Amino acid sequence: MLFNSWIFIAYFPIVFCLYWFVFNKSVKLQNGFLAIVSFIFYGWWSIKFLSLLFLSLFVDFFVGYFLQKSTKEHSRKLLIIFSLVFNLGLLGFFKYFNFFADALKEFLLLFGWKADFVTLHVILPVGISFYTFQSLSYTIQVYRKKMQATTDIISYAAYISFFPQLVAGPIEKAINFLPQFFKKRVFDYAKAVQGMRLILWGFFKKVVIADTCAFYANLTFNKYHHYDAPILIMGAEYFAFQIYCDFSGYTDIARGLAKLLGFDLIINFNYPYFSRNIAEFWRRWHISLSSWFRDYLFIPLGGSYGTKNKTIRNTIIVFLVSGLWHGANFTFIVWGGLHALYYLPLLILNKTKSISKEIVAANNLFPPFKDFISIVFTFILVTLAWIFFRSASCSDALQYLKGIAHFNSFSLLGHKDALLLVIFLLLIDWFGRHQDNTLDAIINYIPKMRYFIYCILAIFIIANFSKQASFIYFQF
Repeated sequence: MLFNSWIFIAYFPIVFCLYWFVFNKSVKLQNGFLAIVSFIFYGWWSIKFLSLLFLSLFVDFFVGYFLQKSTKEHSRKLLIIFSLVFNLGLLGFFKYFNFFADALKEFLLLFGWKADFVTLHVILPVGISFYTFQSLSYTIQVYRKKMQATTDIISYAAYISFFPQLVAGPIEKAINFLPQFFKKRVFDYAKAVQGMRLILWGFFKKVVIADTCAFYANLTFNKYHHYDAPILIMGAEYFAFQIYCDFSGYTDIARGLAKLLGFDLIINFNYPYFSRNIAEFWRRWHISLSSWFRDYLFIPLGGSYGTKNKTIRNTIIVFLVSGLWHGANFTFIVWGGLHALYYLPLLILNKTKSISKEIVAANNLFPPFKDFISIVFTFILVTLAWIFFRSASCSDALQYLKGIAHFNSFSLLGHKDALLLVIFLLLIDWFGRHQDNTLDAIINYIPKMRYFIYCILAIFIIANFSKQASFIYFQF
């Protein structure tokens, strides 16, 4: 189901009422109910791929169980290797089989060797990259003895399949999220209000802003050879805001739904387009994935310990793998490589942590001029990388950049609606940057009655714009 579909809008109120008024007698009943409704939610897209979710769930549950029971280090290593090979093998087959087969075929052709590999029409299961990483976090943490393995398979099933964040995150680490399934949950009105605000703002970002920007971004990228530099620049910027509002909008909705059910999901986006350098950007963009790679790839590789060259090597590996995680296309690898290149000067100069984690101009209405220039420059770098992320091929991306370089006119695309929405988003985010939930901050500036009217108006606007378009990150 899509969050922005009428079937889900009808489905969730039923789930909410049954969850709090029928299955509220015990945590186990609630967890069992959550697992069932999550399976229905996922199976609505494709019942046959539900079996993959079941398989991953059962394999890692029992791997965790035997990791907890085993006292021999050799046996424990075999178990965690099995979990890694199984999960990454499953992910690799469905996501990368044809990509690597085609890449090897092209490589052999360079030497005059013609090879005819078998390619399959493999459908990528929605959310497999997300629930695979979430499942792996459990077995890895149990292996590291950072947490106890659970013997409650129902609660574990609810954790893996939790429908608000099942198909596009945030990727929750087991050590932080799984314990919430064992605590008694009581309906919290204040938390529910926060959840509704998150849902409203998430829907507005996705349905109104992201989908409007998508129209112009798609038009520009699909016919880039017909347009002049100003339009190409705006098309790239619209995609930057499309992917931000689409993905962060999904996260806001997921966090809001979770709060309505008594759970807290981590913040996945923290105003990333106000970052003053690339290091800060990656502390604010897709935080759950960045922290996953840090804990389970960067640190095991050696992290920042050892020589500077090893740290540089580890950083490049993480960025390239992060790019590959997003999809089976060289464009994503180049996207990751570009961010590595952006990051390396800061790493070499020991400036990756020089900027505070606090939001820019925390106590001022306007940022200092130096920070403003840094924000604009960082956004330009990020947008240039987005061109590769969005393009169908590296060749298309290079041609797109070539078109931008030939700045010889000032023609503009009719895009006033998208431009006004982007400006509106930036203003709202700027005034709300002190809060986890943007609307929590905005309410302080608006009388409650007027705020209520604005919320009703926003709901009508969302309903008017709704096209039931899929979320971008469903394909990853």
